[in-house]
Amino acid sequence: MSVRAPAAAEIPDRVVRHRLSGEDAIRWALVAVFAAVLYLFLLYPLGQVLWRSLLDNGGHFIGAANYIRYFSTPAIAASITNSLYVSAAAMVLTVALAFGYAYALTRTQMPAKGLFRVVAMLPLFAPSLVQAFALIYVFGNNGILTRTTGLNVGIYGAKGIILAEVFYCFPHALLILIAALAATDARLYDAARTLGAGPLKTFLTVTLPGVKYGLVSACFVVFTLAITDFGAPKAIGGKFSVMATEIYNQVSGQQNFTMGATVSVVLLVPAVLAFIVDRLVQRRQYALVTSSSKPLVPERRPLADGSLLAYCALIAGFISTIYVVILVSSLVHRWPYNFGLTLKHYDFDTAGGYRSLWNSIRVAALTAVAGTVLAFVGGYVVEKCRTAASGPLYLLSVLPVSVPGMVLGLAYICTFNAPGSPLNALYGTLAILIISNVVHYFTVGFLTATTALKQMDAEFENVGASLGVPFYRTFWRVTVPIALPSIVAISMYFFLNAMVTLSAVVFIIAPGTELAAVAVLLMDDAGDTAQAAAMSVLIIATGLAVRSVYWLAMRGITARTQAWTRSVASEGEKPR
Repeated sequence: MSVRAPAAAEIPDRVVRHRLSGEDAIRWALVAVFAAVLYLFLLYPLGQVLWRSLLDNGGHFIGAANYIRYFSTPAIAASITNSLYVSAAAMVLTVALAFGYAYALTRTQMPAKGLFRVVAMLPLFAPSLVQAFALIYVFGNNGILTRTTGLNVGIYGAKGIILAEVFYCFPHALLILIAALAATDARLYDAARTLGAGPLKTFLTVTLPGVKYGLVSACFVVFTLAITDFGAPKAIGGKFSVMATEIYNQVSGQQNFTMGATVSVVLLVPAVLAFIVDRLVQRRQYALVTSSSKPLVPERRPLADGSLLAYCALIAGFISTIYVVILVSSLVHRWPYNFGLTLKHYDFDTAGGYRSLWNSIRVAALTAVAGTVLAFVGGYVVEKCRTAASGPLYLLSVLPVSVPGMVLGLAYICTFNAPGSPLNALYGTLAILIISNVVHYFTVGFLTATTALKQMDAEFENVGASLGVPFYRTFWRVTVPIALPSIVAISMYFFLNAMVTLSAVVFIIAPGTELAAVAVLLMDDAGDTAQAAAMSVLIIATGLAVRSVYWLAMRGITARTQAWTRSVASEGEKPR
């Protein structure tokens, strides 16, 4: 008895269909997992906060009564106008100062540009309240300048908050403006010079229009950081109430979760509006640098170079002074009375001590791993696995950038601390702190990943598919190696922010899970300002050490990635 063998063409067709259906199942599984994570840890908790704001303390539905009470109570409602005032003032000052600094770094031949760039980045390595501490140590009622000159500038309140926010937000604005000023076509300046335009007219008609989108982004970032920041207002605000501190006072001080939720929803509105305006403006952006563009090489202008050098030296000197003051205050017996050197303040006996620092390092490292995996895989799902869910998933992925940390922290209390909730097992663990950090800082990592993926030729996936290679194997063997520099940069971003974050975790820490930034806040509240400064120094030192390792690793990774890409390209050019 003979059995007819299948036709040769039938076997590959069935195999291909089976393989494609299997890959589609994996793709949809990744989409489903990514969507579930965003829903469970972002959308659902925010919905819980909104719902909580419509209830009374007994859990009964009362509609808009909490909002009516909020806006009709002058002492509480003042936090809205106060927040808008200090955020707008900090935005204007920060962007103006950062623009001049960025212009000096990109458009002049002044010396020591690398040093000035490094100094300007120092605030990234410290919690926001560290800048406030330094201002108090210098200008406070018992500050060294106040005691030596007798001049009290009244640093507490709006003035101190604005100055602290300027220092805290400066590097964020600077990075955006450096990128905007660096993307310039020299032909525009050649044309302006040919037409007889002077330096001022060239600046107004060429430079400013060319960086207007960067200016808008910088304003959005600074405004959002300032209006959602908790550390600086808590440390130096005094009786000047802003929405972030009002949420903390309602929840931690009065145990009034419903009013805390109400203020959170109100705080969410300006942050979301600022984000929407920024996105609408960015949609109108067009490419300023094309394949035919001519790079702009700054000319040597002695007067301008010298003036901007002095300007940068002044700003860098102020920034450096902040951290010198923090370091010195942690090493002397009692600032500003006894400047004898001592290490006693590093012998922590409150707020978890060195355990809080170790917890921060563990949480930051795990946040870097989990956040990088989720951001890059999520970016791949949205950018490469084109499905009907790509649009909604992209919108959800960029939403966290407009969610204040205080709001997210309170949302996690409402979600994970609810009696009978299956998610309650996460409350009081390091896991919830890691999840909070990943979600809070997710947008920047996600956008970095999608940008890196967009720069890759789609032929990689097409060639892999034509050769019968599963997409996940192409992802692991081709996509990940090419994008490795971006992946490492994403992990560094998550690590540094997780080390210094305060607002996103202040509500959800528990005994045994104290973090270093929160320990600084608790030490200051307890009057242990010198120990708070010592812990701040350790946080900064940890961030700088990890950043140095990252810099060394990036040099090797970038060189290896470029060599690998060239080898892949040369292999693809060989005749088959």
